[in-house]
Amino acid sequence: MLTIALSKGRILAQTLPLLKKAGLEIADSELNSRKLILDTNLAEVKVIIIRATDVPVFVQHGAADMGIAGKDVLLEHGAHGLFELLDLGIAKCRLMVAAQSSDHLQENILKVATKYVNSAKQYFQQKGQPCEIIKLYGAMELAPIVKLSHCIVDLVDTGNTLKANGLIPLDHIADISSRLVVNSASFKTKNTQIKSWINAIEKNI
Repeated sequence: MLTIALSKGRILAQTLPLLKKAGLEIADSELNSRKLILDTNLAEVKVIIIRATDVPVFVQHGAADMGIAGKDVLLEHGAHGLFELLDLGIAKCRLMVAAQSSDHLQENILKVATKYVNSAKQYFQQKGQPCEIIKLYGAMELAPIVKLSHCIVDLVDTGNTLKANGLIPLDHIADISSRLVVNSASFKTKNTQIKSWINAIEKNI
């Protein structure tokens, strides 16, 4: 049995057509059910659909053999116990530092609002910029407006949300897209099966 963990939301919508081209289909009745482990058109493959942030955790601990998650999630997780084997080229965006102006990045101790705590810490440490990280789970753009922070670190797609709230993208931290990851132990014990799926998916990217 092979178990694949998929991220909910935007990534799932772009992942399903890719998997279908590779020969794996999930019926609408399964997707719309309350089941936690979904059947596919292949008896030997099951799918679980979970929060994006949980995908690398399930794969790391072997609860799933393979998973698909955004690079932003993998950077935060640290990708321990798993191999990142394929860039699927979907759900593309950028992890950026944004503020009302570049002047706001000149503080002695920079206050940074973000849910990407590890990525932000690492980025500013590499720059030698002392910072205080303020963890938020949403409404990131509000933080500089109400003076909670000097800047934010967040995903940027079109940039329209930043612009609407008077922020501009300033520093580029990383290009983000969805990646296929594999549990390191599963890669040894189910190598033939996993490599077959990697090849099938890669042909359709």
